[in-house]
Amino acid sequence: MKTRITELFQVKHPIIQGGMHYVGFAEMAAAVSNAGGLGIITGLTQKTPADLAAEIARCHDMTDKPFGVNLTFLPGFENPPYNEYIAAIVDGGVKIVETAGRSPEAYMPAMKAADIKVIHKCTSVRHSLKAERIGCDAVSVDGFECGGHPGEDDIPNMILLPRAAEELTIPFVASGGIGNAKQLVAALALGADGINMGTRFMATQEAPIHQNVKDALVEASELDTRLIMRPLRNTERVLKNAAVDRVIEKEKQMGSNLKIDDIIDEVAGIYPKIMQDGAMDAGAWSCGMVAGLIHDIPTCRQLIDGIMLEANDIIHRRLLSFVD
Repeated sequence: MKTRITELFQVKHPIIQGGMHYVGFAEMAAAVSNAGGLGIITGLTQKTPADLAAEIARCHDMTDKPFGVNLTFLPGFENPPYNEYIAAIVDGGVKIVETAGRSPEAYMPAMKAADIKVIHKCTSVRHSLKAERIGCDAVSVDGFECGGHPGEDDIPNMILLPRAAEELTIPFVASGGIGNAKQLVAALALGADGINMGTRFMATQEAPIHQNVKDALVEASELDTRLIMRPLRNTERVLKNAAVDRVIEKEKQMGSNLKIDDIIDEVAGIYPKIMQDGAMDAGAWSCGMVAGLIHDIPTCRQLIDGIMLEANDIIHRRLLSFVD
């Protein structure tokens, strides 16, 4: 399948593995890239730029296919050495960066000077247009169904994607709640040039996370995610567990008086405990509504090949059958 995204990133299939904290290691990125998609290393999971440089080198040892690095630009009170992380990316020969969080505008000159293609994750049309204006090469349009931070507009992909198609000239991918072939075909019909999958790639054999996490995704339904931190205007979609129940109870009790310090034990520093140790109630962790569509734990190649095979069948058989 050829789209503007496959041509931009020089990949076989229009499927991107989004950056995920303590999931996007070299093993994950290489497995997706070797299967024809675009694998992504999560930059800030690596504690230092030197660690990221080593992780990029590990990924090069595992694949000769294109892969990218995610850089999430955090709120102003957190200031990782972004210029040094970008230098590690450039020195590592990586030509694709997925940015998220705050606008990457201040760092675009350094990335463009290194001929890096930038795809920015956005939860609204207005932010997507800003990404286009500052020189991003593509956008990942993230609907309300997504795991992690869906923004504050609550617009699902059935509306958000065609709105993005009305406004954008650069290519974009559908992100948020995406996990199968039907959604790939729907995304293409709604104007996207591919899909970005996060949660779905966690439930694969190569995902370098604890089996407890994978099993939880298979067992969960589309009804098992919750939104937390809305009073802080930092809304996050997470999988329901005991820690999430505590957060929601505090939010009910404290309302607009809630401060981040009131829930810090449930939301900060917990990803290693969950993703690596399998302590499923240690805290709140990002999970999309796509959990309801996850029923198995295939290899990345089985997952991607299956999606592409079914997508082609839908396009050439089911959809053509409706044409008079």
